[in-house]
Amino acid sequence: MSWIWALLVGAVTGVLSGFGIGGGTLLVLWLTLAQGMDQLRAGGVNLLYFGCCALPALWGHIKNRLVEKQAAIWCICWGVPACAGAAALASVLEVALLRRCFGVLLLFVGFRELFPKKGGREAGNGGSAKKE
Repeated sequence: MSWIWALLVGAVTGVLSGFGIGGGTLLVLWLTLAQGMDQLRAGGVNLLYFGCCALPALWGHIKNRLVEKQAAIWCICWGVPACAGAAALASVLEVALLRRCFGVLLLFVGFRELFPKKGGREAGNGGSAKKE
């Protein structure tokens, strides 16, 4: 029966990731809370999951000319070292602290989504609203 839940959660988080909703975050919560996986391992699984979801999406965005090359270069140049540094830091931190930090991150992101800045991206329209 547990493989059915795993299949269902994988499908739901995959669909949510396809919509850009953050299925990976839900996957980490499921792995740690429902499956009892430690935070560090769940983060590693999430990275593998993200790669499987992000690479096809990136290919589609490149094909449709939706990627700004200059921005991509900056993200790669700073993102790869930041990920390596964060992974090294996570490997030496206590699991309880990692969970608290992850919880704070979820609260911060949730707060930003619920209360967007004025003049910035408006909820529900992807920032495409015109001023009248």
